[in-house]
Amino acid sequence: MGFRHKIKVALTIKFVLLGLYLALDHDAVLARISSLGWSAELGAFVILYGALALALGAAALTRPTSVRIALAAILSVGSVVLHSYEWATGDPLVYEAFETMVASQGDAPDAIAQHGGTLLQAIFAGTILFTAIALPTSRMALPYGLGLIVPGLTVIALAGLLFLRGGEGARALPAPFSPLAQGAIMAALKALEDEKPRQVVTFTPGPAVVAGDVVLVVDESVSANYLDINNRGGVHSGLAQSRSGLALANFGIAASVANCSSGTNRTLRFGGTRNTYREAAEEMPSIWAYSRSAGRRTVYLDGQRQEGELHNLMTVGEASEIDDFVQLGDKPVMERDHELARILGDRLNNGVAEFIMVNKVGAHFPVADKFPLSAAVYRPLPPRGRTIGITDIGSLPGEEAETQEEWRRYRNAYRNTVAWNTGGFFDLLLPRAANTDSVIVYTADHGQDLQERGVAGGSTHCSADPRAEEGAVPLVVIADSSTKIDWMAHASANFDSVSHFRIFPTLLALLGYGPEQTANFYGPTLQSSEKDPLTFTSRYNASLGRQPTWHQVDRDRLAVPPVTDHR
Repeated sequence: MGFRHKIKVALTIKFVLLGLYLALDHDAVLARISSLGWSAELGAFVILYGALALALGAAALTRPTSVRIALAAILSVGSVVLHSYEWATGDPLVYEAFETMVASQGDAPDAIAQHGGTLLQAIFAGTILFTAIALPTSRMALPYGLGLIVPGLTVIALAGLLFLRGGEGARALPAPFSPLAQGAIMAALKALEDEKPRQVVTFTPGPAVVAGDVVLVVDESVSANYLDINNRGGVHSGLAQSRSGLALANFGIAASVANCSSGTNRTLRFGGTRNTYREAAEEMPSIWAYSRSAGRRTVYLDGQRQEGELHNLMTVGEASEIDDFVQLGDKPVMERDHELARILGDRLNNGVAEFIMVNKVGAHFPVADKFPLSAAVYRPLPPRGRTIGITDIGSLPGEEAETQEEWRRYRNAYRNTVAWNTGGFFDLLLPRAANTDSVIVYTADHGQDLQERGVAGGSTHCSADPRAEEGAVPLVVIADSSTKIDWMAHASANFDSVSHFRIFPTLLALLGYGPEQTANFYGPTLQSSEKDPLTFTSRYNASLGRQPTWHQVDRDRLAVPPVTDHR
């Protein structure tokens, strides 16, 4: 075989592999073309796609072997990042999602456990790309370093385009470049931002309204319309029946901050209104700081992580404000919420005035293994035994749920999980909460879209264009019946009319900070009759000059959990 023929064969293999790699995204490309129709935007997409494809070709024709292999590694990593996200979630990796993914990097082990198959597919695609670029170029390499310059300029140009478009616009483009461009944007903003020091507490607390503990319990992925306190045929919550010595004030269906866990939890810890929550999260004191200034010990009970892992956008600096940081990594996942109830019960009765925040395991997907089979009231069920050690990572329920029969089984597993982790939690806790002079505020971080309307496929939350179910959460205040505040009256007056944004100022009021000090920045409390918009955002970070997008929660428009799901 002649030398020129060998070169031709090598180049043919290179570009066949590149073509094969690009063809792996044909569904996304066709969907993008279909959505654009015959328009100027379609022409712009075709030009941009062609430019990025040519940049991959240029990388494959880089002359120095070491540089070409380094390019191959970088581009294949970008490919794995985008494909693993988009193939798992079914959503495009926009800058908002990229930020959330980077902030949640500590969740990687659970993500791998849940979506190992999808990750392997993404790695396989990345390997094809790596091989195509890394193969020798022989004498056909590009001169003057163009093989390095062209991909580099492409990433910079795409970063500029995404910046100008608020982080969107890379959907269905060749996969490696979008995560690299988004990473470049993030690095540039980090380098240029003027980081402001977090403020100290300036409010002066008065006498505590609550002599006992002030507690915030945040459930995970519990949808308000699935509970018996909001739906006559709903799942046992442990909150529907009267409890001796306690007032259970149900505020009905409330609106969450966001339809993703991280944003909601961060705002529950830092407060703020719909206009000020971003400033509060960046600059204002945390609930831990306010509690300490009010003379209380701070306690965090975390059922979701282990070995000091931080999540929900908690930083090391914030964690340093917590006196007792408790995690349950040594406990099986299905036992953790019950153990949290026991620990919280002990805390309520220890004679020390504390602020306690609880992050429950709750009902985040996968849910097939979060309850014992003996507690399976709702059947039929999805396959069990695959996700026993996973708390809250993944993008699709269980393994996958696409057909209506799969979603039906998933909803039954969800009901069993809620009954076990929420109903069981309160069944254990509430008998020990009476006569403690404590107040417990209970809610969930976000709701769930469990495809009750019969639409096949899709994620349960964190959607870019969510249905109202993703932001519909329970909100209940549990107080000693001797409390001076008539919580039942406030719940009746504000039933189905409040949101998460009312919780932080309520906690401050319970700690002794008067609403006259806090209302201007943090907004009204749960006791206020001021009207709430009842909206949640699907664009929590609202980066690159964009504004949050708000979605309405209305009980009458929420999907009704199908009673035909279970026998």
